[in-house]
Amino acid sequence: MAIRPLLLPLALLALAASSAAVANLEIGFYSKTCPDAEKIVREEMAKIIAVAPSLAGPLLRLHFHDCFVRGCDASVLLESTEGNVAEKDAKPNKSLRGFGSVERVKAKLEAACPGVVSCADVLTLMSRDAVVLAKGPSWPVALGRRDGRESSAAEASSQLPPASGDVPLLAKIFASKGLGLKDLVVLSGAHTLGTAHCPSFVDRLYNTTDGLVDPSLDSEYADKLRLKCRSVDDRAMLSEMDPGSFKTFDTSYYRHVAKRRGLFRSDAALLFDADTRDYVQRIATGKFDAEFFRDFSASMTKMGDVGVLTGTQGEIRKKCYALN
Repeated sequence: MAIRPLLLPLALLALAASSAAVANLEIGFYSKTCPDAEKIVREEMAKIIAVAPSLAGPLLRLHFHDCFVRGCDASVLLESTEGNVAEKDAKPNKSLRGFGSVERVKAKLEAACPGVVSCADVLTLMSRDAVVLAKGPSWPVALGRRDGRESSAAEASSQLPPASGDVPLLAKIFASKGLGLKDLVVLSGAHTLGTAHCPSFVDRLYNTTDGLVDPSLDSEYADKLRLKCRSVDDRAMLSEMDPGSFKTFDTSYYRHVAKRRGLFRSDAALLFDADTRDYVQRIATGKFDAEFFRDFSASMTKMGDVGVLTGTQGEIRKKCYALN
């Protein structure tokens, strides 16, 4: 399963170059120290997704959850230790998947170039390739991130954007990471990939106060969701975030949201802000797929620069789940 990169306009290449300069990252950072780094990641990712295409969403989500806590430093990959509960064990991260795939790719890189490529860069490249393999866009990834030495479940619980958040709250969280309102509505489009467990949205189906369905949720869609999530205590069942297209990166997510069929409250909230609603409705027409692909590439580039460690900061972990 080969990755066919989507050629991007010069404007996006310029954006990648300028944002990388700010973050002290470089396109081709490993050209001398590990020239086949991106190829190794790409080929291993192709094997992973060929066997388990449903992993594209979780691997993309891993990168999001990493970057929103301490920046893109691979701290989400660290295991908890005696005396410290790490990010991955925070309640919002309990459903994260794909850690084994990251270790698999990292092991390939360690075999080729020991101690050279950071786990933070591995995760960033894997998220890009996950999108490409799901038939989404490609974009140039500036590299040179280093791995953080700290990971806190408490920080993850307080800093990650909640699935129940409204636009003002989400916009505040995004702004704290240097991301704008457009980045918020564009990166929400990542919900075109993957599934979610009932606890993240079941409160919209069975309100504990009056038993009524969230009025912002289409009633017919709510009926279908209740067939999967039978009660507020159902923690095992899954629902597709983009029904019928959860393994393919496309714009159908926005069509669901426009019809009040977004799975999370944070999806539904996009219709209650004029700017985010306009974007949702525009992309939902199906006439601007290329525009969304460009926007998503640009926002992912911005997010990938959040709080990065470079130079002599942090370390290059040998194993992504543990400090050296």
